Amino acid sequence: MRRTVAFAQGLTYAAGGAWPLLHLRSFEAVTGPKLDEWLERSVAGLLLAIGIAEMRAARRDEVSSAIAVLGAGSAATLGAVSAWYAVRGRIRKVYLADAAIEVAFLVGWALSAATDRRPTLDVR
Repeated sequence: MRRTVAFAQGLTYAAGGAWPLLHLRSFEAVTGPKLDEWLERSVAGLLLAIGIAEMRAARRDEVSSAIAVLGAGSAATLGAVSAWYAVRGRIRKVYLADAAIEVAFLVGWALSAATDRRPTLDVR
């Protein structure tokens, strides 16, 4: 299951990270204009890197506890930020959909930890 979660999250992050790097205008048409283009591109690049790492690990059946922590931690952070600021009207409500997707990834990581014999979220 951890391979499935890692690949799904990786694909989502890679696509979401690549989008503003390839066509910022269409990305902002959906998500709203941003004041700091450098920050927008920085987050996009980080998402792309995380996504590629997760997909690579999943394809090679090398989804280590480090990849699981990266995936769950990224999902928790992005989900919390998206929900917090969307509810308060700082960012568009479309980010609530992102928050829901991030919750799904968190549930996936939790279920994979519960069903997999290898430790998934062990941060030691």
